[in-house]
Amino acid sequence: MLSLTQTRFIPNKARCYITDNKRLFLPLLLLISLAVPASREFTLQALSDAFFQVSVFVAATLLIYYYLIDKLPQLQLSYLRAKSGILEVSFASILGALPGCGGAIIVVTQFTKKQASFGSVVAVLTATMGDAAFLLLATRPLDGLLMMLIGVAVGVISGQLVNTFHKADQFQPDEASEYNEQPQCQPKALKFSRPVWKFALVPSLIVAFVIATNTDLSVFGSGINEGITVFGSIMALFTVVVWALSSKGSSYKQVTSEEAPCTPPSKLTKVLMDTHFVTAWVVASFMLFEILVNLVGVDLTAWFSEYAYLAPLVAVAIGLLPGCGPQIVVMTLYIQGIIPFSAMAANAISNDGDALFPAIALAPKAALIATVYSTIPALILGYGLYFYGI
Repeated sequence: MLSLTQTRFIPNKARCYITDNKRLFLPLLLLISLAVPASREFTLQALSDAFFQVSVFVAATLLIYYYLIDKLPQLQLSYLRAKSGILEVSFASILGALPGCGGAIIVVTQFTKKQASFGSVVAVLTATMGDAAFLLLATRPLDGLLMMLIGVAVGVISGQLVNTFHKADQFQPDEASEYNEQPQCQPKALKFSRPVWKFALVPSLIVAFVIATNTDLSVFGSGINEGITVFGSIMALFTVVVWALSSKGSSYKQVTSEEAPCTPPSKLTKVLMDTHFVTAWVVASFMLFEILVNLVGVDLTAWFSEYAYLAPLVAVAIGLLPGCGPQIVVMTLYIQGIIPFSAMAANAISNDGDALFPAIALAPKAALIATVYSTIPALILGYGLYFYGI
């Protein structure tokens, strides 16, 4: 028989988990929005759009990406620097331009181990788009490839300029250090999503392609559109719930960053974890847009049109935030046609993704100065494109 103390401990533990896990706020908001008649219709549509317009394409893109690049070659940048400074900076920029944050984290950790120059850190942080690159490549592949090329070019120029005015080992920590984040094993919630995605991905991808071609699905039956919307909503909500339960979600980093699975992770596990993360932030931005437009009456498109000159500046400011979550919000606004390419490009150059976390932990002065340096080309590029009408 449980004592009074024991009976109090169990609900308190559950209550603390709910209170501490800030990720649970999103599925709670979605459930409330679905329960309220005034918001039910646009919530269903936002969830369905997020799943069919983003999630399935991101999952497919990730599968192709991880199977093509099975192992990322972790070349020592110190060797490249000995051969040529421009070679080191160029390779760092290419690593940064790769979708995700892995390449940028490699350069940052090599810098803290005194194997890379400070210019290579600036180059990689300037070139990286983080997980927002997956979203852009999945929905607008040509824009994604163009932005990757721009990121590499700006990264090379920035890194080379920094190495010209700074010593290669400037701002390195006194002792070589390495970023050893505690790896987490596959979350229990993720195990339930594996069979669901295996069953749903291919048919969902077919439906997504049909929707993308603006095909009238009502010819297949009067209730086909409603059925697809409900299915997409269920899948999106399921994905968000799995994402929320896959982390403690108690810190800013745990909310805005993707999970680091055990090494080596299976490809499917990594694909699902990244897809859940991107989906959750896309759903959050979709819902924010719908709430502002339908319930508050704010017209974001008109606001950004009226104050278009502020869009690149706002995008750069958001890019200063560590983690990939806020950057996915900006990318979603671009995909929805709310902000121009110039603002998206400014954010892509200024944002450092998850790579900023190990930099802050191991070399905080270098992280701060590199972030400041990356904002300069971001503002120049953003407003250059803006005044050019892009």
